[in-house]
Amino acid sequence: MSHLMHRITVTTKEIPFPFMPTRWDPFTIPGQFATNVEEKREDLGEVLNGDRLVVAPYKLDFQIDREPESICKKKLTREEAAQFRHAVLKDYFYQMYYDDLPIWGFLGKFDSEDKDDQAGATVYLFKHVHFEILYNKDRIIDVFIRNDPHAVVDLTEDSEVDVDFTYSAKWTATDIPFEKRLEKYSQTSFLAHNLEIHWFSVINSCVTVLLLTGFLAIILMRVLKNDFVKFTPDEEAVDDQEESGWKYIHGDVFRYPRYKSLFAAALGTGTQLFTLAIFIFMLALVGVFYPYNRGALFTALVIIYALTSGIAGYYAASFYYTIEGKNWVHYYSIGLSLSLILGGIAGKNTQSGFQAPCRTNKYPREIPQLPWYRRTLAQMAMAGFLPFSAIYIELYYIFASVWGHQIYTIYSILFIVFIILLIVTAFVTVALTYFQLATEDHEWWWRSFLCGGSTGLFIYGYCLYYYYARSDMSGFMQASFFFGYMACICYGFFLMLGSVGFRAALIFVRHIYHSIKCE
Repeated sequence: MSHLMHRITVTTKEIPFPFMPTRWDPFTIPGQFATNVEEKREDLGEVLNGDRLVVAPYKLDFQIDREPESICKKKLTREEAAQFRHAVLKDYFYQMYYDDLPIWGFLGKFDSEDKDDQAGATVYLFKHVHFEILYNKDRIIDVFIRNDPHAVVDLTEDSEVDVDFTYSAKWTATDIPFEKRLEKYSQTSFLAHNLEIHWFSVINSCVTVLLLTGFLAIILMRVLKNDFVKFTPDEEAVDDQEESGWKYIHGDVFRYPRYKSLFAAALGTGTQLFTLAIFIFMLALVGVFYPYNRGALFTALVIIYALTSGIAGYYAASFYYTIEGKNWVHYYSIGLSLSLILGGIAGKNTQSGFQAPCRTNKYPREIPQLPWYRRTLAQMAMAGFLPFSAIYIELYYIFASVWGHQIYTIYSILFIVFIILLIVTAFVTVALTYFQLATEDHEWWWRSFLCGGSTGLFIYGYCLYYYYARSDMSGFMQASFFFGYMACICYGFFLMLGSVGFRAALIFVRHIYHSIKCE
């Protein structure tokens, strides 16, 4: 017999945030069962996800039908009745698991002439739960709940109410194989109902972004071609040629950035997060995160993050050594305190010096005064807008899944959007780096990292929109939980995309200066 697990989390379709009552709350388990609950031991992912499971009082023995029987007789106080009434009006539902299959059921129903004004609504609490269970030989295939619309208790009045909670069960044979029992959760999720629209929206965004990037690529290639012609004159005219534009700063463009240790640590952590994302997508595409494999995603995130910390140490230390970092003791004790230090040691001992196609002058050139739209903040805004426009449609579905407790299964679309995000981020960063160098501004190292990671700031801006326009979350606890978690996630995106942008810009800068003759 499989235990019926009751999740101590009541969620609503209106409020995408878990309401977590205590075991004494009437939302949890009624009456006398509230003091003798058997808790399930959660794994790491379930704990991080906030799941708290207990064994429900319903007895669902395999292939044994049950006629309606009482599990609890309880006298609801005025306060408990008011709590139930509020939950019904807010469309709260409960969630249980049987043989790891999720079950949902509404607490009650209400009748109101005006859906926007529920002041005069008649509120009913369901007091009977009927389980319908499908099985194939000795395997459970499906389970769902039906509420009897006539077995209700009127909670409209603010008074005490006597309730007799009952349940029944019906087992029915089916031909559906056990291997396909989870398919319905993918097919009936809110994403699948709009799958065609979803694909169309993503393809439309992809085409728009690719057209824009292609247009910019053509312009950039033509400009570079003209620059190469201008910067490689005939030998007779070398003495008369005056350097200008990005060639004029060839002696400063490979000058190492300020705050080397911070830059190297950010680059190493961004590389680790990029590797983490690739591994997570690989697991998702092979079907590891099937619907309601509770806690699998969070468990994978924690384990892979720990295993890839050596990558952060390796890339950070190797880059720090490449740009001639000297303060190794301080760097290891602070900059790599969260990595596997062995990766940092390996990176230090396996890297050679920085390979620059041009010699760096002893003293830096003065950067000319630039207009406001060529400065860091303005370029970050321009750099983050185009990548964000490529993913904002998918963000809606992701937010609805994470904060609305819905099922997300279309990882193929998400992976395509992720690849496009990387391509657009790299290209936009390269384009803005060229425009920066063309104005004889040679401090492009930090600028390219900040421009590449600016999409994370746009995502956080979308969080503000989602919180106030798409959710009913309110209060200090919900706001701090939502914005705190999203700040960490957006910061991770900032580091990951910043490292992608810088790597792309570094390859581009090395290429263009390697293609010309620098004296």
